[in-house]
Amino acid sequence: MPELPDVESFRKVLAECAQGRTIRRVEVRDAGVLHGTSARRLSRDLAGREVREPERHGKWLLVHTDGPTLLLHFGMTGRLVCADADDPPHRHDRILFTLGDAYRPARQLRYRDQRKLKGLWYADDPEAARRLDEQGPDALTASRADLDTALAARRGHLKSALLDQSVLAGLGNLLTDEILWQARLHPSRTTRSLTEDERAALHRTLRRVLRASVRAGHVPPRDTWLTGRRDAPAGVPCPRCGTRLRTAPVAGRTTLWCPHCQPEASP
Repeated sequence: MPELPDVESFRKVLAECAQGRTIRRVEVRDAGVLHGTSARRLSRDLAGREVREPERHGKWLLVHTDGPTLLLHFGMTGRLVCADADDPPHRHDRILFTLGDAYRPARQLRYRDQRKLKGLWYADDPEAARRLDEQGPDALTASRADLDTALAARRGHLKSALLDQSVLAGLGNLLTDEILWQARLHPSRTTRSLTEDERAALHRTLRRVLRASVRAGHVPPRDTWLTGRRDAPAGVPCPRCGTRLRTAPVAGRTTLWCPHCQPEASP
């Protein structure tokens, strides 16, 4: 599932492929990814518009033009691809934006998504506007004060809080497990049980893991990271201490942790 680092990589693809170019044509190959608009309206409203600098907040990508602003969400399998306009479409390419100007060859920005769980909205769509308004601070730029305030307002498990996009925007299952493992915090700890030092360690780890993941364009499956052990057989050793890792549902999600490095109670 695309998380903050993946969507940040899509923002870079969008900027490199489309920023400063004019949208010549929009081809909607599957209207099932459109929300609150039709293929005809989308094509009409975007034709001749120039793409401006894109933004990202959490897992949402904002596509600004000199007219409408579009909101993209990638669900579990979505991505953005930059292709030559003559390249044959992939079978999961749902929307093709043909971009061009007088000086450069035409390109296509393609919204590709196998499962079609999310898609495209206009920024003024009430549903999309509500979802953006409900987002917490972007996890990549959240300050220590932002994190403390968000956790103080949230009861329950630490993992559940970090997955809640109204607490911090952009974290998913892989990132949350990795951050908690590197911070040595058990996913079932309550937000209220964290000490001052533990909250400080959580924020430092959050920034470190996100920065490394953004550089990689995804959560990297490094041998020294918990993420590198997710697809290994059950009982694989912790890359830090060698204790057998455990997996179980926490906050409704499959969770991986080390019982030695991440004790259930604060020290």
